Amino acid sequence: MNGNTVALVTGGSRGIGAATALRLAEDGFDVALTYVNGAAAAAAVVGKIEALGRRGLAVRADAGAPEGPREAVEETVRTLGRLDVLVNSAGVGVLGPLDSLTLADVDRVLAVNVRGAFLAARAAAAHLTPGGRIITVGSCMTQRVPGPGGTLYATSKAALTGLTKALARELGGRGITANLVHPGPTDTDMNPADGPYADGQRAMTALGRFGTADEVAAMVSFLAGPDSRYVTGAEFSVDGGHAA
Repeated sequence: MNGNTVALVTGGSRGIGAATALRLAEDGFDVALTYVNGAAAAAAVVGKIEALGRRGLAVRADAGAPEGPREAVEETVRTLGRLDVLVNSAGVGVLGPLDSLTLADVDRVLAVNVRGAFLAARAAAAHLTPGGRIITVGSCMTQRVPGPGGTLYATSKAALTGLTKALARELGGRGITANLVHPGPTDTDMNPADGPYADGQRAMTALGRFGTADEVAAMVSFLAGPDSRYVTGAEFSVDGGHAA
């Protein structure tokens, strides 16, 4: 990719989002990323992007706010000049029994994970040109829910399958692809490999280990790159065999 190619990674200040932002910068993209509260973490990622010789931009934008996704896209285009790849990585999770989930929990999870991804894709589509990509981060829980407590989160992530397939149909005529990546248990600050629930998650994978954020980012890199031109409307598991 040349230095004029631009990617926006929502939720790019930490975890899978941060690893994805850095991998795309290594691939030659200028990268914008969004954050809500982690200004220092976002600035650190931007510093690493710039150290790679690429332009970086941190945008404070809440994926769950009605105007947040559009504002992030518009700021990216205004500052970096264009948009070629959108990575919907922002997400929240509330786990617990059905009767413990509040209406506020439902509204927040669906607003960030579903509405936010939809609105970001809609805003990005207005700027993407042929060869553009929309890549969304789902979850292994869309393919296998191994126990109770994940109903709300799994519901929100399963909705992204319909979004991705519909985007592929709607935007394919313009030469724009849409794909979905399902991470399995992945070592991040939100779900550390040495956390209290890690052993159970590790046992559910065929490989018997957590993945790394870089391993998920590698799949996003493929889907953003030239070798995936004929891939759209597809789901890719990076889950160590969680769904096997």
